[in-house]
Amino acid sequence: MGNRLSKIYTRTGDDGTTGLGDGSRVRKDSARVEAYGTVDELNSAVGVLLAVPALPEAVNACLTEVQHELFDMGGELSIPGHRMIGAAQVTRLEQALDGFNDALPPLKEFILPGGGPAAAACHVARAIARRAERRVWALARSEEVSPELLKYLNRLSDLLFVLARVLARHERGAEVLWRHDRGGGK
Repeated sequence: MGNRLSKIYTRTGDDGTTGLGDGSRVRKDSARVEAYGTVDELNSAVGVLLAVPALPEAVNACLTEVQHELFDMGGELSIPGHRMIGAAQVTRLEQALDGFNDALPPLKEFILPGGGPAAAACHVARAIARRAERRVWALARSEEVSPELLKYLNRLSDLLFVLARVLARHERGAEVLWRHDRGGGK
């Protein structure tokens, strides 16, 4: 493939703009840049989660594929009109979600973010996935965005919630449940 970046700083962004993948320039605070920047942040959060030692192999494999797809998504968002995320990726997430969720007991209480280093990191990634979804919806109000991309982010946040439950059990044997009966605010 060769070197893609021979010089890291270009100074072209010093005026508050950045280049998109199609060569056009937009403001750094545009909805498009917010969208792909938040997807990049999400991918980094998944990377932090993958750095936690001794993840179950199935979780590791699933999240590694997610990282590749999030990188593709960033590419799609940085090139207006380009498509990289499709129905097959959404279906893959749904199948993974079903597979991991089948082994879990039904929810009876809300779950607090936590449960061990990996579960907590997964909850952070889930929250960022929700924000990424909001940022892409904001972009979709003014520019065309693939419906599959929006579905993917929605399913991914659900998958990360389920994986946090799986990881809490893996790390500590239980989840941290919200206690509604603790008498607060009364």
